[in-house]
Amino acid sequence: YASLYFCCAIEDQDNELITLEIIHRYVELLDKYFGSVCELDIIFNFEKAYFILDEFLLGGEVQETSKKNVLKAIEQADLLQEKTETMYHSKSFIGFKKAY
Repeated sequence: YASLYFCCAIEDQDNELITLEIIHRYVELLDKYFGSVCELDIIFNFEKAYFILDEFLLGGEVQETSKKNVLKAIEQADLLQEKTETMYHSKSFIGFKKAY
């Protein structure tokens, strides 16, 4: 991730090495999701990048250490979003009919 820069605010008693590991793990997750992540991936898919971070961290603490589990949760959320969009845009959405 030579072209990406990250900034983290930590307290005096926090471990800097753990912070570096968290950044590294986050970039690995971004790489696996986007495939060789770059600045533009984060800019144009900010919501997805934030969602990945949110699945990985909770309240500034690591909530899931398994990259596989995080990516699985993201994949499930993507499928749910896709189904919702498909259902919303279909002609047979309950309660709504498209006017032609």
